[in-house]
Amino acid sequence: MKYLDYYKKKGITEDKVFDYFLETIQPSIKNWEFFVNWGKVLRESNKLKVELNLLNSLIGSNNLKEDFIKLIQNYPEVIKTLPILLGVRESNLEIREFSNSKNLTCINFHFNKKEEITKDQALEYYEFLEKSKLINLFQNKRIKNFEDYVYGVEVGLDSNGRKNRGGHLMEDLVEFIIKPILKNKNLMYLKEANAKKIKYKWNIDINVNKSSRRFDFVIYHKEKKQLYIIETNFFNGGGSKPKSVCSEFKFLYDELKEQDIKFIWITDGKGWHKEKKPFEETFIRNEYVFNLNMISNGIIEDLLN
Repeated sequence: MKYLDYYKKKGITEDKVFDYFLETIQPSIKNWEFFVNWGKVLRESNKLKVELNLLNSLIGSNNLKEDFIKLIQNYPEVIKTLPILLGVRESNLEIREFSNSKNLTCINFHFNKKEEITKDQALEYYEFLEKSKLINLFQNKRIKNFEDYVYGVEVGLDSNGRKNRGGHLMEDLVEFIIKPILKNKNLMYLKEANAKKIKYKWNIDINVNKSSRRFDFVIYHKEKKQLYIIETNFFNGGGSKPKSVCSEFKFLYDELKEQDIKFIWITDGKGWHKEKKPFEETFIRNEYVFNLNMISNGIIEDLLN
């Protein structure tokens, strides 16, 4: 490991650098945008606003079957609302069930109908209501209106996007920290860049095992003619993923070092406390492994000087 001035300034001896890393790990990187993308929720729920209000007329109906059939025959577009009431976005659903002969059968339902719905088709959609238990929403006025109900469903569906948002949080945080540093030093950088993009931007060839690989950040120091590649991640827990990343980044470090490219790994999260041994091996082997606290306190500036 390169013993940077950053550690010397803090009075951290080389044998204590790894301990310092673990002691300054961040327990979380969640921000306010992590929880719900409210703009997306509003856009998605508004798409079916008219159809949902038509469906409201059936809440508490004393003759739901007859009223439902009439409604969808008069307004076939209402059918589009049924999947989202179950919390799914597909416009076509394949349902498998056992028939009376105990054979597994497949029933197909299409919810993007615009043409006229026949009486037989309407009965099939009503059967869908019954078997999916959606019928419970219409009875005994368990909900007041479907527009509010779907808004809640969309909030729930959007929570599935937290994994993707979480994956970008670390990148966003790192960019927020390093962007003013690079601007001050008049250094150029690319985000999510592959070898082709690097070649086009700076006419520098880079060879890696995965030709399609995209790096989180690439910095070019024109005066030094030095390329820096940055990868970022955050691990809340241990397991196979952080272990595989350690193995992958040891190999990547060797690949890039042979090409005189500096590989910077910015990682954080309490998951490293659980995977301390494999991480320590990579930490010692790779020269530049930093956490958010370190880059916030000037270690990147130290390295780029």
